[in-house]
Amino acid sequence: MSQDTPEPAAPAGSLTALAFDFGAKRIGVAVGETLLRSATPLTVIAATDNRNRFDAITALIGEWRPALLIVGLPTHPDGTPHELTHLCRRFAQRLEGRYRLPVLLVDERYTSAVAEAELLAQGVRGERLKATLDAAAAAEILRSYHAGTPATPVGTLKPPPRM
Repeated sequence: MSQDTPEPAAPAGSLTALAFDFGAKRIGVAVGETLLRSATPLTVIAATDNRNRFDAITALIGEWRPALLIVGLPTHPDGTPHELTHLCRRFAQRLEGRYRLPVLLVDERYTSAVAEAELLAQGVRGERLKATLDAAAAAEILRSYHAGTPATPVGTLKPPPRM
């Protein structure tokens, strides 16, 4: 857009959200907005070191300017925590501390399985499936948030109300 052309306004009450499917090797990212309850796979961050991961996240936050960050919390099928649960909580705390945005944790059980089934139904296979699955799972996490799955704030920043 040129300097003379104003940015299009978001619908009243609409907030952009970024969702993360955290993993030790990859982080899937999706973007959506709260009024329309949209969720779109965005990218997969394949960096394994924190510096490069957070450089990529900083660029995404600068581009999308979210008002809310949602992180899928991995647990065993019965809801008990495992090793990745702790790492994911630390990741979510770092997001809030670094970007001063409210961060919510949302149960991510079965989101990867649902995302994989949807991709397979669309004919996505092999390397393409592997490359897009984490971002599709992040979109599924965001959809589950929109659908009312309970969300737990990570820190003290108050999240915006759900639409």
